[in-house]
Amino acid sequence: MSEALRVGLAGLGTVGGGVIRLLDANRELIARRAGRAIEVVAVSARDRYKDRGVDLTRFAWVDDTTALAQQADVDVVVELIGGSDGPALTLARSTLAAGKSFVTANKAMLAHHGYELATAAEAARVALKFEAAVAGGIPVIKGLREGAAANAIGRVYGILNGTCNFILSKMEAEGRDFAEILAEAQALGFAEADPSFDIDGVDAAHKLSILASIAFGTRPAFDAVAASGIRHLLGADIAEAAALGYRVRLLGLAEDGPDGLFQRVHAHLVPVDHPLAHVTGSLNAVVAEGNFVGRLLFQGAGAGDGPTASAVVADLIDIARGEYGPPYAMPAASLVAAATADSGERRGRAYLRFTVADRVGVLAEIAAAMRDAGVSIESLIQRGAMADGSVLVAIVTHEGPERSVAQALEKLRGSQSLVGQPLWMHILGSRVKPASSRA
Repeated sequence: MSEALRVGLAGLGTVGGGVIRLLDANRELIARRAGRAIEVVAVSARDRYKDRGVDLTRFAWVDDTTALAQQADVDVVVELIGGSDGPALTLARSTLAAGKSFVTANKAMLAHHGYELATAAEAARVALKFEAAVAGGIPVIKGLREGAAANAIGRVYGILNGTCNFILSKMEAEGRDFAEILAEAQALGFAEADPSFDIDGVDAAHKLSILASIAFGTRPAFDAVAASGIRHLLGADIAEAAALGYRVRLLGLAEDGPDGLFQRVHAHLVPVDHPLAHVTGSLNAVVAEGNFVGRLLFQGAGAGDGPTASAVVADLIDIARGEYGPPYAMPAASLVAAATADSGERRGRAYLRFTVADRVGVLAEIAAAMRDAGVSIESLIQRGAMADGSVLVAIVTHEGPERSVAQALEKLRGSQSLVGQPLWMHILGSRVKPASSRA
């Protein structure tokens, strides 16, 4: 075998410890598959003396994380610090400038700076790998970048955040409301003390921007992702969806069309016969629709030390084999800065939920706003009064432009009949737009 691939590891949290344990447990198998051994030789983290459950005495300790890039005995740096800027970005830039390959699980950094880093990696003729940045242990990056490379992708979409999927699955199974399930998820460690990045769709938006870049040959454009989350969902919404033959999932969806790139993270009603409707708990799943391969489904554990470490080490094996390739499936110079598609022109069906005062004329007011905006109502359901005397009204629309729904909701803004803000969820359709020839 060739000389070992020597790794500098920055960040010794859950995933960093998992990487060390995986390399130890499967050392011989990994060496056979990589064609040479893969060895951690230096590590860096904020607290040198914290017990992480692994023996760190065999590795050189580097106090200044950025100095890992300058270590003469380090061939590749693995970054597991996190954060879109700060030490993680400094380390990435320093590593590539030093002519060394770089592996990261940092979706936020890639969503904001991926194009810059890809350009730097290609100029230095080194690898930039980030399989662990999207969907944990699921090999969706490799699947899109390599397995589906011959296809024009019509759209890519999926369940990209395990915390939200855990909450929605529990609401679905137990009939309880969001706030109660969130508190339970935090107690179990499935949700952070501050869960905003997860429940407001930011984490999924980071991942979606990376997937869209690979699928469509565009520069990562996180700022163009329209993101919302699940914090305003009620148990009643989950129940109404079930009665209509749907399950609620937070989906990230990207499509490339003649008017530009569309990217959105939003709660959807997913038909019960769609594979994503059966992805429960903290699992992730991604669907890609290619013009020759058809529908591809990638599903598995989207987080955790084992699955994420598996993806990190898989990238290291590629580097050990000398398998580099463009980070975003085509040379960075070929990635285009795509225009942002107008969501108002998109056509689809919608679920709208209103919490209203229990009085005469409310339904007529809502129906008039829909009529005046050109929204065709497929069904309207009114439920009995709740403890505070308000009533839930749920509407499913026929297919139409999203602009019309937005106009109808604007007409109702400030209405004395409404208690709180309406909820708008999209209904996942089966139609696929013609794929652009760009990618």
